Amino acid sequence: MIPAGSLLVAEGLHKSFGRTTALDGAEFSIHPGEIVAVLGPSGSGKSTLLHCLAGIVAPDTGTVSYDGHELSALPDRERSALRRTHFGFVFQFGRLVPELTCVENVALPLRLAGVRRRAAERTAQEWLERLEVADIGRHRPGEVSGGQGQRVAVARALVTSPRVIFADEPTGALDSYSGERVMELFTEAARSASTAVVLVTHEPRVAAYSDREIVVRDGRTRDPDLPL
Repeated sequence: MIPAGSLLVAEGLHKSFGRTTALDGAEFSIHPGEIVAVLGPSGSGKSTLLHCLAGIVAPDTGTVSYDGHELSALPDRERSALRRTHFGFVFQFGRLVPELTCVENVALPLRLAGVRRRAAERTAQEWLERLEVADIGRHRPGEVSGGQGQRVAVARALVTSPRVIFADEPTGALDSYSGERVMELFTEAARSASTAVVLVTHEPRVAAYSDREIVVRDGRTRDPDLPL
């Protein structure tokens, strides 16, 4: 049974790539402002689940609904707009644009949404300040540390005030200290903005920042807090 008030819901997801089954009846739900960690070993289907939830990959069968609307029923243009405005993304290696400065990277989603450059960069700089990297705004990604770059990636994900952020191993490329600080700042900023976070990780110390955990194994999902 899907909890009432869920913002993002997946039911009965199946997805295969050739003869490889990635998802085998996966279920998921998240409420506004909730942080849910998706745990599981490599190859269990965690990233495929995230991509289906974000509307990047279409499941073979099953449904994903956001705010009461089934994603697969939306035209491609509307799904793309949804990912630009309602969804934010943080990846393991940041995926910053190397030719742009850090503040330009953070401002990029706003610029794509039509916000004027000065206003977009002003908002971006405010987010860099919140993530404690205000002093690197004019540096390019290749000139900053991994931990600083990941904070820039978090700021970029939050700059449009999305309702859901999808974070795929956001600290996987960082040392323990940098990873802890990134998670502290990330979760603090997300909670203050009432942003839901789908947090894919295989690290218990990262999952500890969540409100709830979902385990994925062999393409199936299980809430460890519920009886088998």
